[in-house]
Amino acid sequence: MSASAAPQSSASPSWKPSTVSALKLPADESPKRYLVTGGAGFLGINLVRYLLARGHEVTSLDLEPFDYPDCRSRIREVRGDIRDAAAVRDSLHDVQIVVHCAAALPLYKPRDIYTTDIDGTRTVMEAAHAAGCERAVHVSSTAVYGIPDHHPLLETDRLHGVGPYGEAKVQAEQVCVELRKRTGMCIPIIRPKSFIGPERLGVFALFYDWAKDGKNFPMIGSGRNRYQLLDVEDLCDAIYLCCTLEPQRVNDVFNIGAAEFLTMREDYQAVLDEAGFGRRIIGFPAAPMIWTLRLLELLRMSPLYKWVYETASKDSFVSIDKARQQLGFAPKFSNRDALVRNYRWYLENLPKFAASSGVSHRVPWKQGCLKLVKVFF
Repeated sequence: MSASAAPQSSASPSWKPSTVSALKLPADESPKRYLVTGGAGFLGINLVRYLLARGHEVTSLDLEPFDYPDCRSRIREVRGDIRDAAAVRDSLHDVQIVVHCAAALPLYKPRDIYTTDIDGTRTVMEAAHAAGCERAVHVSSTAVYGIPDHHPLLETDRLHGVGPYGEAKVQAEQVCVELRKRTGMCIPIIRPKSFIGPERLGVFALFYDWAKDGKNFPMIGSGRNRYQLLDVEDLCDAIYLCCTLEPQRVNDVFNIGAAEFLTMREDYQAVLDEAGFGRRIIGFPAAPMIWTLRLLELLRMSPLYKWVYETASKDSFVSIDKARQQLGFAPKFSNRDALVRNYRWYLENLPKFAASSGVSHRVPWKQGCLKLVKVFF
């Protein structure tokens, strides 16, 4: 790994505003057809809405139905698996730009994670090149850094994924880099921090459920660590920059995250304050909680997967200086802004998903043992 770097301060950014202000989108940008893989997912639907609002045409490729009434009639929907070459080829009809968001998330079975995230990425990227697409943006993850020993993390740091998901994300990036080298195709790679916003449930729904019910919330460790998040709208901005700026500026890899973030205790407390019950974040010693969650995971009773509970008590933030300077990326939302915005959406839409659960970000994850623990908080 590279030598440790000083923590990135939200109060004193190292980027130069004059550099960012000089980076603008092309004035003659015209509507294009985009393919969004995983278009029915959390990031997918937010990106679809984002692109439609800017006058573009959109095709969604997803195993799940595209069931959003606000824009279902305005897109072309292809139901299919990114591992299915025929479905991918069908989805690429008249497409100029691909944004590859589809992935099997950490709660999926390891085989599904590896085949979807690696083989599926290869299928999408190879097909995009064969179809003559202008570029294909690959949405990766900061999970590729594993459990690091320094912060902030830079794009040049060693990649070491933890568990099937992290390992698959590393290999998926390698697929993109190899294709880029072999063909010269423009394939920007984005590594976002955990992102939240409208339509996001998953692990965050566990926290929001406790907040709305007026409960204190347990945290692994003291909560004094800094854990950077990202609002999905800021992520869409970063993706769009990679889709529209000159290829020589975007054909690279970029960390994407919030510019302003405090400690986990301070940021998550903002949601409990928004709930209005006077509840607090309560820290617990990390080691006993981690060992308990490891045991519960073996028993298939844990509400969290390894990468979440192993890193929750540690600092976790990346440098976004490269994206700021090279793309002109300018995030609008702090951690607190993003968490509270997501919580408000959760409350407004609770009747739609109150009885559902699963392993995607679009539904609440099962609380497992936390359902019992909740009684005591």
